[in-house]
Amino acid sequence: MPEDAAAAIGRAASTSFSEYIADQNPAALPSARAVAGQGATSDLVPHATTIVSLTYAGGVLMAGDRRATMGNVIASRHIEKVFPADMFSVLGIAGSAGIALDITRLFQVELEHYEKIEGTRMSLDGKANRLAAMIRANLPLALQGLAVVPLFAGFDTTRRIGRLFSYDVTGGRYEEQEHHTVGSGSVFARGALKKLWKPNLSEDDAVRVAVESLYDAADDDSATGGPDVVRQLWPVVYTVNGAGARRIPERSLAEAAEQVIASRSVSGREA
Repeated sequence: MPEDAAAAIGRAASTSFSEYIADQNPAALPSARAVAGQGATSDLVPHATTIVSLTYAGGVLMAGDRRATMGNVIASRHIEKVFPADMFSVLGIAGSAGIALDITRLFQVELEHYEKIEGTRMSLDGKANRLAAMIRANLPLALQGLAVVPLFAGFDTTRRIGRLFSYDVTGGRYEEQEHHTVGSGSVFARGALKKLWKPNLSEDDAVRVAVESLYDAADDDSATGGPDVVRQLWPVVYTVNGAGARRIPERSLAEAAEQVIASRSVSGREA
């Protein structure tokens, strides 16, 4: 291979897939979408809420309800809002569903691209910073009502602990301690987490805490869907620990939801 050609390939190689796309075909990026008009845009597209995340002994957990809304209409009862980003991290999305799903897919490819170019996985802090840059790039759409607010969590293979990060629409990145939640039902879910979370929860207990916090959010927030016993729909829950990311089986979520409902029914509580 001519020396100039080899040098050109080296210059073109980038550890960032999104930077490569921005250079080669910027119109393909989610942030390049053009939106006509301003103001009521946010009520015209499905919105996803609510995401909760908490640490437990040996890892971190993330859970999301299954409802998407457009204004006062339920757009979907089956949407999934929590996804594995790579083997040791997960991503939850709240906000404009279509944009959020595009950013999720781009982030997954970004991490895979880095791993192939560098021959090693990106650090957890590096992943959190890359996601912040993507959210920052979406700011023009956020100002038109198409905001995406993710929650990112993963297992730090160096420190051997679970960590979680929140973001604002400008790409500000904040590491959270113990637990956090985003979305329209977050204020109610956060109250439940404050009461139910405690240090060194087992994985099973962490699953129940997440399900109960989403139950509380759904009880007071119409945009959050609770456990649906009739349709047998349960939240999407992932745990991440030293063995990697794992989706909690639906039968376990059904048991957790039924325990929450039964305990409140037995005690005669209104909610």
